[in-house]
Amino acid sequence: MTRKLLTLLFFLGSFLLHSQNLVWNTDLSDAFIMSDAQKKPLLIFFTSANAGQKIQNEVFTTPDFAVWSRDNVILLKLDLSDASLTDAEKEKNVMMKNALGVEELPQVCLVMITIKKNKPTISKMGVVAYKLGGAKKWISDSNTVLHPSSE
Repeated sequence: MTRKLLTLLFFLGSFLLHSQNLVWNTDLSDAFIMSDAQKKPLLIFFTSANAGQKIQNEVFTTPDFAVWSRDNVILLKLDLSDASLTDAEKEKNVMMKNALGVEELPQVCLVMITIKKNKPTISKMGVVAYKLGGAKKWISDSNTVLHPSSE
C-alpha cells in the first residue's frame, strides 16, 4: 500500500513539476528568433494586471498544456501592465497588440514568424479564446487553428 502511494505521489509530483517548468518568453525579439529557428508557431499571450485569470489558472498551469506547448509552440507572454519594461519595450508590445487586432485582454494569438535578412514577417494564424471546458478543450481549439487542413 505504501509503495503504491509513493509511486502515485512520484508521478503526480513529476506532472506538477513539469507543468511549472513552462518557459514564457517576455521579449519579442528573442521569441521571434526562437520561433524562426525552431520552425514553430509563436503563441502570444497578451495580458495585464487587471485581466482575468481563468485561462492561466485553468489552462496554462496544467500538465496537458505543458506537454502540448513544449511540442507545438514557442510561448511569449506580453504583460502590457509590466512596470519593469522600458518605454521602448512597452511600445513594441503595444504595437504588436495593435498589429494583431487584439482589443480585449487576456487574449491568445497564434502567429508564424519567418526572418529573412534580419526582418521578421508575421503571419497571423488565429486567435484562441478561453471557453469553458478546461485545457483539453482549449488545446483542441488551438490545434484547429494550427492545423486547419487536418479536419
